Amino acid sequence: MALDFYALDEELQDEERLVRDNVRRFVDAKIIPVIGKHYQEGTFPHDLVEQFADLGLLGANLEGYGCAGMGDVAYGLAMQELERGDSGVRSFCSVQGSLCMYPIHAFGSDAQKEKYLPGMAAGEIIGCFGLTEPDFGSNPTGMITRAERLPGGGYRLNGTKRWITNGNLAHVAIVWAKLDDRVHGFLVPTNTKGFTAEKITDKFSLRASVTSSLILEDVEVDEDAILPNVSGMRGPLSCLSQARYGIAWGVIGAAIGSYECALEYAKDRVQFSKPIAGYQLVQQKLVTMLTEITKAQCLILRLGRIKEAGKVTPQQISLAKRNNVAMALDAARMGRDILGANGIMYEYPVGRHMMNLETVYTYEGTHDIHTLILGQAITGIAAFD
Repeated sequence: MALDFYALDEELQDEERLVRDNVRRFVDAKIIPVIGKHYQEGTFPHDLVEQFADLGLLGANLEGYGCAGMGDVAYGLAMQELERGDSGVRSFCSVQGSLCMYPIHAFGSDAQKEKYLPGMAAGEIIGCFGLTEPDFGSNPTGMITRAERLPGGGYRLNGTKRWITNGNLAHVAIVWAKLDDRVHGFLVPTNTKGFTAEKITDKFSLRASVTSSLILEDVEVDEDAILPNVSGMRGPLSCLSQARYGIAWGVIGAAIGSYECALEYAKDRVQFSKPIAGYQLVQQKLVTMLTEITKAQCLILRLGRIKEAGKVTPQQISLAKRNNVAMALDAARMGRDILGANGIMYEYPVGRHMMNLETVYTYEGTHDIHTLILGQAITGIAAFD
């Protein structure tokens, strides 16, 4: 049983516990034994995609089209267990479901849903989400990527996207571009002429995740490529809210993995004639990790219930993403410290979690941007300008 100091398991429904336990067993059996090697070699465990689909983890909290239709808490628990394995593995499922399948499900035509969603739920079609640009990350409204209407129908897209998870794996890219000064989403098959994905390899974080730049040079798509039921920033920002929710759950898994590794190590590691778990400074770190994980668990469970009731706000999600990622990064750093020199070895997960969380701290809205989102919510004054 993973860390549950406040017996929050008692607050879960049977289905939620079943989802969590199934994913936990999968992570223990299939991810943890191999993920360190994938991280070290900078490779994504592509053979797991079919198994993600079999477990219902792709578009897990969406209804219909072969999706599992999980509740939001069950979905969050699944993301927690995946990230206990590795942030990159959870990122794959988050991007596929929250950033690619969700906008098709929410804003696509019936034909687009039928064309893409069943294959995406089955892991046969992989998507990526093209919003961030080299010069426009925290300020996506400044995007340079443009779409123009073609005289005979359809659209031509030009621009560059960067830091795109799954970019070199994807069969379809959801590309956000300005058309007549309004942001629109376009479904772009990645084999379209003029579309290029370039893998980013020189990174020390999320090494078991594929990260890419997308280059669009006179990419032409048909009239039916545009998402018809949304325009403006509401489209991509609503997708980000879905993804941030999953992240706020997921990082608790990384924190739990770090804590449990550190605790086991501290009990076994003997210095000055007794286990280091018997020393005050080590106990202080373990107690801090336990306390902060427990607080994050209480916070996210409440957020999940609010979301299931259809009452959640983006600001509430920002608070959870901001708090829980910072907590998990601090926990991983404490775990690495407890392990001493062994904390930097691939044999143990804490260093890998720590490096991965440096990225999670930044993506889907940096810690500081979420601070400003919350600052505006409580003061009524925007501090972005």
